[in-house]
Amino acid sequence: MDVRKTELLAWLQSLFGDQDWQIQPASADASFRRYFRIHAGSVMKNRLGLSGISTLVVMDAPPDLEPCDDFINIADQLGSAGLHAPAILEQNLEQGFLLLEDLGQQDYLGELKAGRADQLYADALATLLQMQQLPTGGLAEFDQQMITRELGLFRDWYLQRHLGLNPELADFSLAPLSTLLIDNALLQPQVWVHRDYHSRNLMVCEQNNPGIIDFQDAVRGPITYDLVSLLKDCYIRWPRQQVVDWLAGYFERLQQQVLWSDQLPEFDEFLRWFDLMGVQRHMKAIGIFGRLNYRDHKPGYLADIPRCLEYLAEVVELQPTMAALGELFDWIKQQEAPH
Repeated sequence: MDVRKTELLAWLQSLFGDQDWQIQPASADASFRRYFRIHAGSVMKNRLGLSGISTLVVMDAPPDLEPCDDFINIADQLGSAGLHAPAILEQNLEQGFLLLEDLGQQDYLGELKAGRADQLYADALATLLQMQQLPTGGLAEFDQQMITRELGLFRDWYLQRHLGLNPELADFSLAPLSTLLIDNALLQPQVWVHRDYHSRNLMVCEQNNPGIIDFQDAVRGPITYDLVSLLKDCYIRWPRQQVVDWLAGYFERLQQQVLWSDQLPEFDEFLRWFDLMGVQRHMKAIGIFGRLNYRDHKPGYLADIPRCLEYLAEVVELQPTMAALGELFDWIKQQEAPH
């Protein structure tokens, strides 16, 4: 029996009665949250003062696992800045239910594969520039402790659980690589960071594109973090030169911002920031994909690990400072080779 869904339906009925609205599963994400799409009836639309809208989304977030407070606060912040986060129409914080504006069913990933990359990325990068200028007060810090914890996901869930390897037995240490990645992140201008700004969390909207979702884990962190999420996406990969061209265009816009103009290096160094930030993010993602499989019984994410490994291998070839990552790959290959 789905107790949470029963409670959710009871909450909706208390608000709108059990008249002419219908509910169906919409999606689940990589956390304990899940979403339902509601086909709104006349009572619901009248109660909310809506017209011309046929669907809404309700979020189920168990309060002991996924409190709604950060989602609400950040949604308000994004909306106040004119960015397209879903409006919150009703809320029940005690039970962990939010009734939200529906940003549609078309995420960036499907449209990017259909050949609309340049315009979609132009919109996403313009939005990112606005987000990075938001005030960061009240956000958690993407500090050494958080970065170390994220890198631990790669060790625990990929090396140990997925590959069955013990890095403590290696003839080299992961510490130099971790130190380099931490130093790279903390060296950069620290800005408002969405933290999962990628093609599955950006919705294609006719007005004020893109719609932004899954923003509740925002932090104050490195200026290249969301750029990596977007341009070195775990779910779709572009040729290196195309990524560099998009990044260069964004860098030019950053140089025009008084806020950061005196904090930016030359582009080659900015590109190195970006590449090393990508190493940290993709190692984290690989660990999370392993955890989603083994702990949360969501095996579909394992198919995205090879793409992340390709990004890591690319950086080993392009950035001499990533020799430690190359040593890690060499060690993994040695362990996998028949003896």
